[in-house]
Amino acid sequence: MASRLNPYLSFSGDARQALEFYQEVFGGTLNLNTFGDFGQAGTPHADQIMHGMLETPGGFTLMGADTPPGMEQTAGDNFSVSLSGDDDAELRGWWEKLSAGGTVSVPLEKQMWGDVFGMCKDRFGIPWMVDIAQPR
Repeated sequence: MASRLNPYLSFSGDARQALEFYQEVFGGTLNLNTFGDFGQAGTPHADQIMHGMLETPGGFTLMGADTPPGMEQTAGDNFSVSLSGDDDAELRGWWEKLSAGGTVSVPLEKQMWGDVFGMCKDRFGIPWMVDIAQPR
């Protein structure tokens, strides 16, 4: 297996909803494992996600989990998940779904470098950047 770099997102109790939402956006196969699946049945967090992984037909892998009990979750603006390519319809479709119910900080429009680009936070607070390459 080749090495790969995958975003791993942390959530505060809504990882299931977020990962199911990303599956609606990108399609693919979603595997979810709860804390209860791994020996913590009967605990208040048994139904929360210990590990989730979405693998899409386009080759994306997105992972995430609820923050384990006893660990502090700190949300920051020191990362974004970036989607880029030249398939205008596909990328615009993802943008529409990801930005719906979220906050747009940079509207998806042509930028000074020539590409169509936008930035948003989805309804779960995850920052996304979408760049649609334009013919040069």
